[in-house]
Amino acid sequence: MPSSPSTTTGVSPRFPLDLPDCRFDQRNEMFKRRIWDEEFIEHGKQLYGEIRFKDAYGYRKLDYALRNAAWNLEYGYAFGTMKGNHGLYSWDHVPAKAKRFVETGEQVTHSPEENARIVKKAARFLGADLVGTCFAHPNLIYSHEMDLMDGVHRSVELPEGCTNAIVMAVAMDFESTRYSPDGIAGAATGLGYSVQAVVANMVAAFIRGLGFQAVPSGNDTAISVPLALAAGLGELGRMGLLITEKFGPRVRICKVFTDMPLAFDDFKPFGVEAFCRDCKKCAQHCPSQAISDGEPTMEGPSLSSFSGVKKWYIDPERCFMYWVKNWMDCNNCVMVCPFNKPPGKLHDTVRFLIRRAPILNRFMVWMDDLLGYGKPMKRREKNFWESPPSR
Repeated sequence: MPSSPSTTTGVSPRFPLDLPDCRFDQRNEMFKRRIWDEEFIEHGKQLYGEIRFKDAYGYRKLDYALRNAAWNLEYGYAFGTMKGNHGLYSWDHVPAKAKRFVETGEQVTHSPEENARIVKKAARFLGADLVGTCFAHPNLIYSHEMDLMDGVHRSVELPEGCTNAIVMAVAMDFESTRYSPDGIAGAATGLGYSVQAVVANMVAAFIRGLGFQAVPSGNDTAISVPLALAAGLGELGRMGLLITEKFGPRVRICKVFTDMPLAFDDFKPFGVEAFCRDCKKCAQHCPSQAISDGEPTMEGPSLSSFSGVKKWYIDPERCFMYWVKNWMDCNNCVMVCPFNKPPGKLHDTVRFLIRRAPILNRFMVWMDDLLGYGKPMKRREKNFWESPPSR
């Protein structure tokens, strides 16, 4: 696997994926195509511009209100799904009243190893559930941004020297994600996005307080999943999402790019690829059949695929059109994934066996079905509003 250019640590970092020799244009990302691709403009207006209440659990006004409240911080103040270098993800804007908290003079002079340790400590304290560090591979920075707020297509370049990344994951609530594909599961997703914006913003402020540049990022600026792999947060699953050992795919990813010297984490596989080859639950339960049940390939099926990486590609057009049909986002692949389990003796034992005894993978999938995890929640089992508060 090729090495990347040297960084401020003086080490040539290695990347867990052989990346194509190009950068992806965010204009071609599926949820950006809804504002310029004639095939999807009207569908995008329907999904994001209209609300259709239904007399069904998860689609009532009550459920929409919860979902929209959970998304409110992201859509009202953070904007990481819509625009880079803006709102809580602003690269350098600091309100005048806060400047004295972040303009603290000279840079700290810790070693890269000590810097990584203190940044991870701060990130966990500030709300990240997982955190790692890696080289900010230039091929993972978008070549151009598609600004959904202003409709502008502009080039993207990180500030000079920001070649390191702190990658963080925020876990979504297990119980509410099981309601997918309705508004209660949508609230879990929205809350993840809102919380990660606050975390990224505060971690960037912390790094600036140590005298370095810091660029917070949500879905903007760079492709998140490969950076999370390099930072040791997990593996790439069949569904195209990051699979973490502790939370499975039930996470949202944010990052901060910086010129602060950092020691890097390593890619930490724990058996996901081998397990995904046998499992295929996400493909079987995908309502749009957008997830491949075949072998990894080098080419994706779509303009929205970042081809040139050997992996399982999803069909983003099929996925998007199901969202339109559902009038709501969908997390079925996350819900049925066997890695999507809360901590516990049984679940921790299964994770251990997946890592150490892959010969048992098919048996683990069978057991997952037997225990009732491998299927969508039935309507009669839905009792989110009727059950006691979980916190």
